[in-house]
Amino acid sequence: MDTTLATFENDVINASMLAPVLVDFWAPWCGPCKTLGPMLERLEAEAAGAWKLVKVNVDENQELAAHFQVRSIPHVVAFADGRPVDQFIGVLPEGQLREFLDRLVPAGADVERRTAQTAWAAGDRKKAIDTIKAALALDPGWDDARLDLIEWLIAERRIDEAKEEDKLLSPKTTQGIDARYNALKTELDAADAAADLPPADALIDAVNAKPDDLDARFALANRLIAGRDYDGALEHLLAIVVRDRAFMDDVGRKTMLSVFDLAANQPDLVSKWRRRLSAAMN
Repeated sequence: MDTTLATFENDVINASMLAPVLVDFWAPWCGPCKTLGPMLERLEAEAAGAWKLVKVNVDENQELAAHFQVRSIPHVVAFADGRPVDQFIGVLPEGQLREFLDRLVPAGADVERRTAQTAWAAGDRKKAIDTIKAALALDPGWDDARLDLIEWLIAERRIDEAKEEDKLLSPKTTQGIDARYNALKTELDAADAAADLPPADALIDAVNAKPDDLDARFALANRLIAGRDYDGALEHLLAIVVRDRAFMDDVGRKTMLSVFDLAANQPDLVSKWRRRLSAAMN
């Protein structure tokens, strides 16, 4: 495929979000380009979609060539996830070229995870979950992929399945300071607890009747976290911090920190409650 300045973003930047893209800067008068070009085309066909080749004629696209500081051709720039990640100049022997591609092209599990994440973003939740399971079948010890699965199972309210996946995570993740795990564990525990909790209205009535009933407040916070009402949950967690920092080993503050990670896509909300927590602790 040939590309130009007008189509570069779609042909290269956007395409590289799905699979790596090699951009071959060449010219018709360039002798070495006539050696490298057919070799790249043959390897692209052999790869069967694992990566994509895009060609830029530098004579016709001088602005693109200048942007990537192409001073000698052939010049190949590799893109992945929307950005340049590697490059080489000149003609590599086929063995070295294959090594270059092996470094660039993700392993099978990584390909499956990318596909799963794309499916989830597109709203195809069944495909996403099935595909991330395929990634884990190829690499059972990949905690990042398993956290994807746990997050998606929680979102689908498949709590028992999420709890089983949680048991398969490595101690490095579960016993460390992995912010994503801590946030998901908070949500998972809240969803699990919510199954046995009274309805939110009953818990609200209990808290209104006895504002210092910290057990009721924490139960209500869990109910609200399970429903992803993070603003409401943080209000009650802060009330616990203010009333008794020692309650359940500082559970109010610790849970607030995990909720901040859960609500990372709501920066204004997180900033508001971080300020309130800081003021309450001073």
